Amino acid sequence: MPDNKKFMENLSGTGMSIGVLTSGGDAQGMNAAVRAVVRMGIYVGAKVYFIHEGYQGMVDGGDNIKEASWESVSSMLQVGGTVIGSARCKDFRTREGRLRAASNLVLHGITNLCVIGGDGSLTGANLFREEWSELLDELVQSGEISEEAAQTHSVLHIVGMVGSIDNDFCGTDMTIGTDSALHRIIEVVDAIMTTAQSHQRTFVLEVMGRHCGYLALVSALACGADWVLIPEMPPEDGWEEQMCHKLSENRADKKRLNIIIVAEGAIDQSNQPITTDYIKDLVVRCLGFDTRVTILGHVQRGGTPSAFDRILASRMGVEAVLALLEASPGTPACVVSLCGNQAVRLPLMECVQMTQEVQKAMDEKRFDDAMKLRGRSFENNLHTYKLLSHHKIDAEVPHTSFNVAVLNVGAPAAGMNAAVRSAVRVGITEGHTMFAVNDGFEGFYKGQIKEIHWGDVGGWTGQGGSLLGTKRTLPAKHIDKIAEQMRIHNINALLVIGGFEAYLGLMELQAARSKHAELCVPMVMVPSTVSNNIPGSDLSIGADTALNAITSTCDRIKQSASGTKRRVFIIETMGGYCGYLATVGGLAAGADAAYIYEEPFDIRDLQSNVEHLTEKMKTSIQRGLVLRNENSSENYTTDFIYQLYSEEGKGVFDCRKNVLGHMQQGGTPSPFDRNFGTKIAAKAMQWISKKLNEFYSEGRVFANTEDSACLLGMRRRALVFQPVTQLKDEIDFVHRIPKEQWWLKLRPLMKILAKYKTSYDVSDSGQLEHIARLRAKDHSAI
Repeated sequence: MPDNKKFMENLSGTGMSIGVLTSGGDAQGMNAAVRAVVRMGIYVGAKVYFIHEGYQGMVDGGDNIKEASWESVSSMLQVGGTVIGSARCKDFRTREGRLRAASNLVLHGITNLCVIGGDGSLTGANLFREEWSELLDELVQSGEISEEAAQTHSVLHIVGMVGSIDNDFCGTDMTIGTDSALHRIIEVVDAIMTTAQSHQRTFVLEVMGRHCGYLALVSALACGADWVLIPEMPPEDGWEEQMCHKLSENRADKKRLNIIIVAEGAIDQSNQPITTDYIKDLVVRCLGFDTRVTILGHVQRGGTPSAFDRILASRMGVEAVLALLEASPGTPACVVSLCGNQAVRLPLMECVQMTQEVQKAMDEKRFDDAMKLRGRSFENNLHTYKLLSHHKIDAEVPHTSFNVAVLNVGAPAAGMNAAVRSAVRVGITEGHTMFAVNDGFEGFYKGQIKEIHWGDVGGWTGQGGSLLGTKRTLPAKHIDKIAEQMRIHNINALLVIGGFEAYLGLMELQAARSKHAELCVPMVMVPSTVSNNIPGSDLSIGADTALNAITSTCDRIKQSASGTKRRVFIIETMGGYCGYLATVGGLAAGADAAYIYEEPFDIRDLQSNVEHLTEKMKTSIQRGLVLRNENSSENYTTDFIYQLYSEEGKGVFDCRKNVLGHMQQGGTPSPFDRNFGTKIAAKAMQWISKKLNEFYSEGRVFANTEDSACLLGMRRRALVFQPVTQLKDEIDFVHRIPKEQWWLKLRPLMKILAKYKTSYDVSDSGQLEHIARLRAKDHSAI
């Protein structure tokens, strides 16, 4: 290992006491964060205390502050809300209340706090930290604590994690609970769509978000809503007429239903609220449509956390403990958050001030500023929604003479259809004629190509699988016929949505350009596969849905084991040779071990896992969960591991095995996959338009450069176009995986949370970034 790496083994928490509390409104995933803080804290040798009922428990003291044990956070991962309770606390707002809280913390020796809550809770924590030394002086004077105790506890360290379903906190891409709330909203919208379809109804849905329209905007994007109203963007005067025109236009376009999504804080230009009833009456009065209102309310806060929220919260919890371990007396209170797929630390008050600036801008009717302050991710969502929602009349479309074909290649993945819909509509908006190719490259050479229109892709976002049809066939053997079809249909650009075969296919098409001028057109690939094994992209469409399928199945399996006790389940996941689903699924489901190809294992490892589970059965957690990637080892098969565990565990635990199979490829796409698919395909289409203009000369398109055949991938914090030829060196072609994979650094987390001693590289952690600098780097965030 190079010397510049920094390992967690050098950080010790011996003698430290950490208090963990959840405050303000609850959010799914808070429990996963609490669990991670407790286990990571105990792992590094610190004492960890639950502070029950938020700040109220800190003020009241007594039984509200209890030491946590490893087992006390078992089975919390899959539970929504917060197990340690949360309360809105008036007492803590008074100095008297904070004085009592300080006294209770000193009593337990706590000088490190992990606060999980919204901006109010985090602001309160910062004020408490600033007053800490004065509060201690006061306690010494009144004789409640000794001079010595005040010296020992002279500095209070605070790390915040944002738990809020509204995603209204600046500086973090996603707050804990947002993704789960989107899951609840989309489940309801999908259900409502089927009944609305039957009766040709219009539904007005109110979602949470008093000051922030994130949930409304993203769910509108994820279900293809006809209209959305959010506090950051009050509609222009006369919007009522525009909206009714749009609804009746959609009905005329053979659409049997309309969905309007309203954030509870939606306002008009004069800051007056826009209510769901007002919209309903408007639609009934102007159009006479059968219209119903559904207010989602607290359903959005409830239910089990999504896989994304569990992983986010687990990573944040571990990062929070690391931040406390590294804190020195001068370290400002920080927030651990996520930027792209990277954990970052930001100064707490910078984030809070920026969050408050958004509200101030909205109060002062500076709505454009409010939108910019929300961050690039919010702006991009809005930009994509606007691109896709308005079907322009022919006169408005800048008609080009370009034909663009879209196809799916490889195995089906949830979210492919959302990507196709987005590409088709953005293409039409940009003035191109769009063609759909059925059944991948196989359909291509057979001539299964037809024009596809705006209305043809209506309602596609929520559909699983691939509606265009997809095959694993590669183009090389049929290259002459494919070139001929390109000529017949005069195809000027290609958008390929698919997995590893799509990448190989694009390479083959590019290699054949020297023989076939028809293939000298801009080509771009959007990664879409449950395996998440595409070079040049940290994530691919479909992987999130598969993770949620794995996680919910593991939850059920764990529940069945908690009834029978002393049972270990061996579960086989998909992924080819890529261990992404097994590893990240293991982290989200709380697995004891995950066997993958990228981390070779032998009989000694299997033996130590069996011994570890044997020890675990002596505690109160009498069940085990082991994941195995389908191709992790040629000889240590799922059956072999099952038989080994069964034999070695005789008399201590019994075993069951489960192969999850194709259920990981099916199901309706998760909100994340719908949005990721929608945004990445829209960006790909805009790139195609740019390249078509660039390579058009003398009446035709001719693109023969390296950068005219690209893969659009998500890298760390941004979406990047990368020439496919340049990615060649990054791939292990035999096993169809990238040589370097970012998620491997999550493996030690899973092991630590399952009580294994392991080496954890923390070189990435620890730099306190600043919010302004972060925004500057963020130019192509998704």
